[in-house]
Amino acid sequence: MRYRVTHRTTYTYDEPVTDSYGLAYVTPRALPGQEIETTEVMVSPAPSDLTTRGDYLGNTVTYFQVTEPHRKLEVEAVSTVRTAEPEHPEAALSQPWERARPLLHPDLPGARHATDFALPSALVAQTEQARAYGAESLTPGRPLGEAVTDLMRRVHADFSYDKTATTVTSTIPDIFSSRAGVCQDFAHLMLSCLRSHGLAVRYVSGYLATDPPPGKPRIVGADASHAWAAVWLPAVPTVPAPGEEAGPADVLPAQEPEGHWLALDPTNDQWAGERYVTVAWGRDYADVPPVKGVIFTEAKRSTLRVSVDVAPMDEEGNLVEVVGALPGGTPLDG
Repeated sequence: MRYRVTHRTTYTYDEPVTDSYGLAYVTPRALPGQEIETTEVMVSPAPSDLTTRGDYLGNTVTYFQVTEPHRKLEVEAVSTVRTAEPEHPEAALSQPWERARPLLHPDLPGARHATDFALPSALVAQTEQARAYGAESLTPGRPLGEAVTDLMRRVHADFSYDKTATTVTSTIPDIFSSRAGVCQDFAHLMLSCLRSHGLAVRYVSGYLATDPPPGKPRIVGADASHAWAAVWLPAVPTVPAPGEEAGPADVLPAQEPEGHWLALDPTNDQWAGERYVTVAWGRDYADVPPVKGVIFTEAKRSTLRVSVDVAPMDEEGNLVEVVGALPGGTPLDG
């Protein structure tokens, strides 16, 4: 798939802001199965400083500084991204989940890096309630892929999508109490349940290409940021056939030497596929919010407006018109 992704964040204030300093995680990552053809971050008013760098986890972060007085600040990122359906090594999916705990198996390739995602974080505590909920899926010896997929399905079934139920600072106990939330909350819940059993799980931010309502055209800017979880699957040693020698890396050719990450979306009850665009990952939302910063102002009121558009493109770079599928039908594209 090929998409043009536009993410526009607009702040307005009732009094002038003299200085704005911000960080933006709005540039998609270059990954196997995700090629970044073009990308640009623009800030208005024109910033006195606009710098792009990589952070500790390899995410692209843009720093900006606006020093002219302003009542409106806009951060816009436009990227052209090509995605492919990910491949997941069967051997890694089939291993017992207990093997994928980096703190207990530090000698596994990739375990040292994965450990960062097995520990508690600012927004993801490892509670007894989360551990008990996760234990229903993580039964002894169960295949890793099957266990984490079962947990994803249970979260989707047991928790309701409700934009009013939580905030960006809601805790794991808050989510269990409300039994509702948004994609960020469901990702955090997956992280807490799995980390409580020693597994390494990333919080992933990005976008999901969505279809319009049945019979309706796609509305520009009606998409949204999305979040999901990604679980570390350590590589599995090759078991050579009788009379054959193991390969030099002692891992199956289809596997990445330091392990593979399986992306799970509990909001939509599915593995992440080619309709997903990955922007950044961290220990939780606090590591990779789309935009954060500090302003100097006497303003008492402000408003935030976010517009996200994930538009399909053809090979010539033209946007593809999409109409929602009618019941019993299929999506129509131009």
